[in-house]
Amino acid sequence: MRLVIARCTVDYSGRLAAHLPPAVRLIMVKADGCVAIHADGGAYKPLNWMNAPNHLVESEGQWTVTNGKGEALIIRLESVLSDTSHPMGADPGLDKDGVEANLQALLAEHPGQLEDGMELLEREYATEIGPVDLLCRDARGQVVAVEIKRRGEIDGVEQLTRYLDFLNRDPLLAPVRGIFAAQVVKAQARTLAADRGIGCVEIDYDTLRGIESKVLRLF
Repeated sequence: MRLVIARCTVDYSGRLAAHLPPAVRLIMVKADGCVAIHADGGAYKPLNWMNAPNHLVESEGQWTVTNGKGEALIIRLESVLSDTSHPMGADPGLDKDGVEANLQALLAEHPGQLEDGMELLEREYATEIGPVDLLCRDARGQVVAVEIKRRGEIDGVEQLTRYLDFLNRDPLLAPVRGIFAAQVVKAQARTLAADRGIGCVEIDYDTLRGIESKVLRLF
């Protein structure tokens, strides 16, 4: 990972336009090519970012990040305070809590609960950016990546988006679509998922365990 602390401005153009005025910020460039700009606050969420796959060009005083969707991120560096790189190695992935692990195991056994005709290809499908919870094939033969959370929030949609970007580079798998599965999918996460063509499924945990007869709801 490359970490650059610099006084900079940031301009994004794409689905909308956004501008960050001059200030000292942290610019992160991850091994998969993801570029994120952070302020000294606001927890984990970046002020702006560009997911991989993308193309970064560095010139004197300016970084230009573009992708195949026509989006552009222009970072103009007024002064660089620090520029360091740190090899981090392979990440073992997130240790899920009991409910998430159980949801994953149950859905792996019963993928048809996500969608009629769904079949499991592999559980914890390994990629260079982390394991995909479930890799499935739908009734039409298309590959489906499934991310499972106890609570469905925006960060889970972002995580699945990164997996989809990566998986769709593999000609043996593409085109790959996504399903975001959780006990409760928050409204903002559902909106972001819909914008990115990702389906959402709300899961009744007791139903999967055979305790109740309610059905899953597909949004």
